[in-house]
Amino acid sequence: MSPPDASALVRLRTELANSPSLLWALLYFFCLLCGYYVLRPVREAMGASADVEAIFPQAMIDWAASRGWVLKDFTLQILFTGTFIAMLALQPLYGALVSRFPRRVFLPAVYMVFIACLGGFWWAFEQQISGRGALFFIWVAVFNLFAVSVFWSYMADVFDNEQAKRVYGFIAAGGTIGALTGPVITRFLVETVGVGNLLLVSAGFLLVCLFCIMQLRPYALEREAGQGQKKPGEAMGGSVWAGMKLVASDPLLRALALLTFFGVGVGTLLYNEQAAIVRVAYPNAEDATRFYSGIDWAINGLTLLVQLFLTRWLLRKHGITPALLIPGFAILAGYSLLAMSPLPLFVALAQIVTRAGEFSLAKPARETLYTRVSRESRYKAKAFIDTAVYRGGDLSFVWLHKWLAMFGSRMVFVAGIGVTVAMLLSALQVIRHQKKLPDAAMK
Repeated sequence: MSPPDASALVRLRTELANSPSLLWALLYFFCLLCGYYVLRPVREAMGASADVEAIFPQAMIDWAASRGWVLKDFTLQILFTGTFIAMLALQPLYGALVSRFPRRVFLPAVYMVFIACLGGFWWAFEQQISGRGALFFIWVAVFNLFAVSVFWSYMADVFDNEQAKRVYGFIAAGGTIGALTGPVITRFLVETVGVGNLLLVSAGFLLVCLFCIMQLRPYALEREAGQGQKKPGEAMGGSVWAGMKLVASDPLLRALALLTFFGVGVGTLLYNEQAAIVRVAYPNAEDATRFYSGIDWAINGLTLLVQLFLTRWLLRKHGITPALLIPGFAILAGYSLLAMSPLPLFVALAQIVTRAGEFSLAKPARETLYTRVSRESRYKAKAFIDTAVYRGGDLSFVWLHKWLAMFGSRMVFVAGIGVTVAMLLSALQVIRHQKKLPDAAMK
């Protein structure tokens, strides 16, 4: 097998010819991440905003003031707590959808709800409704995790394990191109059309995602029929709490949950340090939005290069081991550097390396594992890990950061070294347990 080189486009053309579903998957992920990254800089600006009335409802501000609390000192902690509560509340609803309705019903329904919500937020931003920032911040976090989790679950229905090793790098690259395009759209349109109208742009991309879901349905049904499923596309059945139970009982899923938890931790500690810097340097919402879009562009540019020229080769030749461990050691090096020299520029660079490594290597590696597990694990356990466990990590580490910050940035980064080591140990457990999986997905 040849090493990664400039023939990536040739390989892509070959895969498109062999797998027509790949084109729809690429378009789907491109539009999904483009739509999300149009929204992400707006969300980040809300989280870093000093305008507390734009973030929290006036009644909440007055209630806190009457008790001597200054909400802006706990903005991110409150937002991340609210996000975690929302995730827990939505888990039973998502579990009920997956259990009781076939894929052709619940997948389009999820996206139509997202599109309707964007219409509601457009109105709230246009009317300058107090508290719009907190609700929007929480909603975008929920939207991102549920939408991306559902996407990869659906891909595990469409592609088998061998196909996944060949095409997941390309699919991830398609998403990264969308993630590069989204911040550019935001950066150049935010002053022209305003923050509120950007939400309608994002809704347009989600409509294209809905169309792609329908185009991919025959390929998912064909694969299920090939596995011997009597009624392809039927409702999954089972308990709405099955995802939590599966994670508790299955060693591989437990290891994936721990890997997710500590992986979120390393990112959250960096995110909070960066937000503190932005709050001081960019008090204006438009300036902060442009700053975050620039960071996102740098992350996704690096991610795209790795996905095109390294991810596929690593997964096919060496499996998931290097794809999980390389990002972990890069993050460990970054935190070690920050512990010695906690400079703002190094924080931004470490953020870029952390997120690029996650998107380009670690996530595609994890997603290939779900092609080899049962449908219930793909949709229910995966959704639990990607939402409740993920946001539980956010919640835990955002409050840990609040305490560590009292001792200065250096202490935050020393703690980050320990969290990164825990993440690497979890990755080793995933690598060990995945060796027991069959090559094909279980029914």
